[in-house]
Amino acid sequence: MTHLESIEPATALNLYLTQKETEVSDWTLYSHGSRLGHFIRWCDEKAIDNLNDIISRDLKRYKLWRRDDGEINNVTLKTQMDTLRVFIRWCESINAVTQDLSTSVESPNLDHNDNVREVMLDPEDSTLVLEYLRKYEYASVEHVAVELLWRTALRRGAAVALDVGDYDAQRQQLAVKHRPETGTPIKNKGRGERVIALRGSLCELLDDWIANQRPAVTDEYRREPLLATSHGRIHGQTIQSHVYAYTRPCVYSDDCPIDWRDPETCEAAQGYSAASGCPESVSPHAVRRGSITNYLQAETPKQIIGDRANVSVNVLDKHYNEMTESEKAEQRRQFFDWTSI
Repeated sequence: MTHLESIEPATALNLYLTQKETEVSDWTLYSHGSRLGHFIRWCDEKAIDNLNDIISRDLKRYKLWRRDDGEINNVTLKTQMDTLRVFIRWCESINAVTQDLSTSVESPNLDHNDNVREVMLDPEDSTLVLEYLRKYEYASVEHVAVELLWRTALRRGAAVALDVGDYDAQRQQLAVKHRPETGTPIKNKGRGERVIALRGSLCELLDDWIANQRPAVTDEYRREPLLATSHGRIHGQTIQSHVYAYTRPCVYSDDCPIDWRDPETCEAAQGYSAASGCPESVSPHAVRRGSITNYLQAETPKQIIGDRANVSVNVLDKHYNEMTESEKAEQRRQFFDWTSI
């Protein structure tokens, strides 16, 4: 029988994250820490100060507690429980919990519709957001980040990875590259590399940003990041904060669609740090989803969108196509010659 070695839950989590630092991206590390933070909080509430004491029944109780405590949907709950299973398996490797305890971590089963996230930046709202930024924050890093995400459907990580040299002003193109050896991996690695054609107005914005607003900085690898702050390459969390902040309706329309909220007193309206608390603000991924849906509504061929956004047609249909069934039917109408039937 394996001898268990006493360890506090928070200490185990810190060790786990420290080990993972060299194995995963910063965003993955942050996500794991955030998800597992709920488990540490539960341990504190239950006065569990030694992981050796955790048994199968406790993990079932935690699942019920997390579901009821957070009022979260099945997709979020599954993600958090799957991460917990990975953590408990790691705990087994350091003799912090009994062997095979990880098999007791249960994730909810998802229906087809559960696994499709519907939050997106509506194309009409995107127009208002960009109009506001063009008028009041023109060529700022916030403006460039939001407009770039909307116009190119880039993932946040890909936007972070861009260098000034990746932008070809003459050809009006943007090269997305996987460079893990210098700190900027992208999703799908080499398969995610591509060249994106840009419109003139976006190029004009990038030209003005580079010439007049972009800080003259390099990152720790002496690369020149396209999206930069005075400290160097912009962080993914900073982009997320910008998107949350400027997709609040009270910012771009001076109004709130939630009739019981007063922008003067609403906590989410008071600053960047609270912007994600606005029910109407959205994340960078929701901007990407809205951008892709907008291209679909414009009847852009799916393969073309997929190549631009680095997503397969199947995944595009399942996770990004937010058109209603009626809109899809009308889009298909043009491909049938009704007079020949």
